[in-house]
Amino acid sequence: MSSIPDEIAAFVSRELEARANPTKAASMAGYMKTDMPFYGVYKPGREEIAALVAERFVITTRRDYESTVKTLWTLPHREEKYFAITVARLYANFITPQSLPLYKKLIREGAWWDFVDEVATQLVGTMLREHRTALSSQMDAWIDAEDRWVRRSGLLCQIRHKRETDERRLFAYCRKCAHETEFFIRKAIGWALRDYSYTAPERVVEFLQDNKDRLSGLSFREGAKVLRRKGYPI
Repeated sequence: MSSIPDEIAAFVSRELEARANPTKAASMAGYMKTDMPFYGVYKPGREEIAALVAERFVITTRRDYESTVKTLWTLPHREEKYFAITVARLYANFITPQSLPLYKKLIREGAWWDFVDEVATQLVGTMLREHRTALSSQMDAWIDAEDRWVRRSGLLCQIRHKRETDERRLFAYCRKCAHETEFFIRKAIGWALRDYSYTAPERVVEFLQDNKDRLSGLSFREGAKVLRRKGYPI
């Protein structure tokens, strides 16, 4: 008798194969700069499959939740790995601190922005918003991690927290990583600051002005983009 994780993985692969488009697959692989194979199924098609998964399958235990995510993650096509993250999001009652090691695994092994950013913002970020006290010290460790993708996730996990943003930590993380020459870290600093500028524009203006000599040009420009459009003197 097959298990829920195996049934979901087999269903996802069949549905992706039914929608496969070799021309799109080549284009997607080129855009992502990867040799990993694609089926060639764009996001709208994947969303159709995700709706079917949610309709047809029920995951009631953490064991099945983690096993399903891991089973999808081991499959060879990139869209199947996308579905590992999609399933992790679909069954939201399992987005708790117990899942942090699983999400960190996806970040470290994914090691590219298309995987990492969704895990950081939609999974780790969601968890952090609900369990900030329990997770803040672990995020402090992430921002010091050797792995650049874990550090990027530490910067991005407060995206869209709006008034719930831990401003002290956000600014501290940006300062801590400001010296880095790594593009994906510099971009993440700017993205995090730009996102928070919608909520607290004056505070971000002050941070940018105080740290202009410390931040890279990329981080500064990204952080100031919305502020400049709104006419703030920055």
